[in-house]
Amino acid sequence: MRREERLNKPQQYASVYSKGSSWASNLLVMKALPNGLTLSRYGFSVSKRVGNAVIRNRMKRLLREILRTMPLIPAWDIVFIVRPAAATADYASLKKAVEGLLSKASLLEAGEEHGLLDEVRAGSGSE
Repeated sequence: MRREERLNKPQQYASVYSKGSSWASNLLVMKALPNGLTLSRYGFSVSKRVGNAVIRNRMKRLLREILRTMPLIPAWDIVFIVRPAAATADYASLKKAVEGLLSKASLLEAGEEHGLLDEVRAGSGSE
């Protein structure tokens, strides 16, 4: 994740928290707000209730990797709030939760069915 794709100032987080729309799953809460820029920026909120520092950092690494592979619409500030249940979740279930939240919010690029693309790339398509 490039530096310009990060939310790193408290004012940026506060703006998304106060003015943004919210979507929730059992593992994550996502808040999003249009930013008027040419790129989307991301932030992660992982409280101490999720686990110790090792677990919290692992959650952030997994989410960064998942977002790196997602085809997203630009011009949004997005904050992912990790719920304690996510601490025991694996990569696939986290990816499914993120994909579900982004599709609920209509933030995935049109015409991109990400799960289907992954199957075709893996060679498991019907041939």
